Amino acid sequence: MKKVTLAGVEVPAIGIGTWHMGEDPSQEQREIQAIRSGLDAGASVVDTAEMYGSGKSETLVGKALAPYQRDDIYLISKVLPHNASKAKLEQHLDASLQRLQTDYLDLYLYHWRGGVPLAETIAELDRMKQIGKIKSWGVSNFDVTDMEELWDLPAGKNAVVNEDLYNIEERGIEYGLLPWQHEYHVPLIAYSPVGGKQNELGTSMLTNQVVKEIADQHNVTPYVLLLAWIIRNGQTIAIPQTNNPEHAAANMQAAELELTTAELARLDQEYPKPDHKVPLAIN
Repeated sequence: MKKVTLAGVEVPAIGIGTWHMGEDPSQEQREIQAIRSGLDAGASVVDTAEMYGSGKSETLVGKALAPYQRDDIYLISKVLPHNASKAKLEQHLDASLQRLQTDYLDLYLYHWRGGVPLAETIAELDRMKQIGKIKSWGVSNFDVTDMEELWDLPAGKNAVVNEDLYNIEERGIEYGLLPWQHEYHVPLIAYSPVGGKQNELGTSMLTNQVVKEIADQHNVTPYVLLLAWIIRNGQTIAIPQTNNPEHAAANMQAAELELTTAELARLDQEYPKPDHKVPLAIN
């Protein structure tokens, strides 16, 4: 199984995303089972945020994780920009911990940049690590210039990850950001790795003839094939979201799938690498 190291901890390269989950009470048991199916199939990373459903996703995750040993889970949440100040961050972290039914996070992310000075947010994130409420921290929706600014701050190099939108149709970060992260040994967490919520029903990526042919050759679904493509470099964690328990378990097949050089070349021909800087994709 492909793994990635986050702050010294090896985790499977396929995790569990929870965006859009927890918002519909009629779906609660199905969503809980989907999270558990992914964990039972070998996942350990669970990614959520205070923004998702205004805390409802965190509450759902807390319920889903109740039967598991806490040390077996790599739990990630995120703080909203307007809550990422010295005055508010710890309070909002505490609220997330309460909803998640835990006393620490493995990783806490600054969800995206807002009006609070970056230095203030980073200092507070670092303080949360020092007092033990989080084991590590990182950022999300940062581009190259953001990462360079972060790296110049006193505690900036303590960031262990950047989480950005990345999939085979949205490859813009390959031009500048991914090379930067590779140089400075900052792994990527890829959200919307096969597109957005609509992909439960299928999109052009999932119906592309080349994608389907390569998936058939490996006896997997196009969804699994595209997840395997995301994690091909050994430095990326994909966090697909699904409320389908069978789908959640099947996603873990991607961590075992190796694509050949020829297959990668065919996919590059269908979905070319960027040859210039493009704006950061945000969903």
